[in-house]
Amino acid sequence: MGPVIIALDFRDANETLTFLDQFKQQSDLFVKVGMELFYFEGPAILRELKRRGIRVFLDLKLYDIPNTVEQAMFQLGQQGVDMVTVHAAGGAEMMRRARIGLDQGSQIAGVSAAKLLAITQLTSTSEQQMQSEQLVSVPLAKAVTHLAQLADASGADGVVSSALEDRQIHAATRDEFLCINPGIRLATDVADDQKRVVTPSDARRLGSNGLVVGRTITQAPDPIAAYQTVLQEWRMTK
Repeated sequence: MGPVIIALDFRDANETLTFLDQFKQQSDLFVKVGMELFYFEGPAILRELKRRGIRVFLDLKLYDIPNTVEQAMFQLGQQGVDMVTVHAAGGAEMMRRARIGLDQGSQIAGVSAAKLLAITQLTSTSEQQMQSEQLVSVPLAKAVTHLAQLADASGADGVVSSALEDRQIHAATRDEFLCINPGIRLATDVADDQKRVVTPSDARRLGSNGLVVGRTITQAPDPIAAYQTVLQEWRMTK
């Protein structure tokens, strides 16, 4: 898995592919396609990325009634992507149905089933915000760990969460359960709209199974150098 997934937070295919042209010499590239890009380009951008031999994390954060999520995952399962997301807050039945739809779609298309990841709490959400706006009264780490256990029991392969919660999640779930972490910044970066951020080396020490890194790489003066810096931090940390 991973370890570094580049978040392609671009408006369209032209911007995206122009950016990726800089990485032609990089092997085993892994990228994240989110709502902005997918809603404009649709499955065509996924096909182009796969044609280039790039692994794809499709991050649409599905959250709806179980039947709707199952049918949507059936469609996404046919796209040949490597990871997809739902919101764990949608509940156990929704996640179980997502797993069913994803597996059936991939089987029909003759492709490997994507890893199903559940969103716990966004890294832009603070504990105070969670408690005051969502009326979740327990500490944030406890809420996240609970959702991770629910996701594990419902057939998900892992969660998307802050690396700050990785150790507790790993302790509470099966050994192969994944923690994929956004909110990654180099020590010299600003946090922007993220509340719970860590460096690549800290994430590795905390038990991360993969990093999602956006602006640190995509908005760097030299994206290749920034990508290599993140990789080096990850590889040098035990």
